[in-house]
Amino acid sequence: MLIALDSGISALNQFQQSLNVIGNNIANVDTVGYKSASTNFADAFSQTLGTNNSGIMQVGTGVLTGSITNQFTQGSITSTSVQTDMAINGNGFFLVSDPASGAKYVTRDGQFTTDSSGYLVTSSGMRVQGYTDSTLGTVGDIKIDNTGAPNSSTASVQSYTFGANGTLNVLLSDGTQYVRGQVLLQNFTNPQQLAKVGNNLYSNLSYAGPLAKPVAPSSNGLGSLVTGSLEMSNVDLAGQLTSLITTQRAYEANTKVITTSDEILQALVNLKR
Repeated sequence: MLIALDSGISALNQFQQSLNVIGNNIANVDTVGYKSASTNFADAFSQTLGTNNSGIMQVGTGVLTGSITNQFTQGSITSTSVQTDMAINGNGFFLVSDPASGAKYVTRDGQFTTDSSGYLVTSSGMRVQGYTDSTLGTVGDIKIDNTGAPNSSTASVQSYTFGANGTLNVLLSDGTQYVRGQVLLQNFTNPQQLAKVGNNLYSNLSYAGPLAKPVAPSSNGLGSLVTGSLEMSNVDLAGQLTSLITTQRAYEANTKVITTSDEILQALVNLKR
């Protein structure tokens, strides 16, 4: 069989994967905190025909998908004026926990709300992690209530705000104001090892090389929090549409390789007549 036929088939398979990646990027152009992906190709094993004075003579057998990598570049930050919305301006991820299983995930999606119990949660119900006490010493599920109020005040929460360093400042109905806790961020030595699991969450944290522990925003090289704002998708729509066109043309070109190889094989078969 012609090697060109194998090469053309391998190209169709890999360009189909590239189209899948591009299609997913375009579908998530408005997804909060989404990070686009890109496909990188690598040549397949080459068949050695022999050697001569010029060197080794080899013919390639096609193409492989070398990697599909996430682009963790900064997305644009858009103001929402919602006090529980947060965007990370710089490096880092929000650390969240599944209240049912205790499993930990990270996300760049800061579109948070409070549940019926006062916990700060993601849209899928994951609880945001950080310091849960006024002394900023205990890490756990962040809750907005009057726990730890000075002088053991029993007044209810009147309002609250989050600072650029993640501190949760609570104002009670009796006029008492204090720091209730702090949102923390997690960073990794190799974020490419993070695995997307849906709902804007990433798992596989241990393989991504997490730093020793989550720390406050604006420290240890981490970004600051922009409250009342959200980080939008970093998908470059114009770039994705351009890639879509070039991938489509490359796919079409390789179908020509296959049809040409088929015609040559047909001519070979016809020699017997």
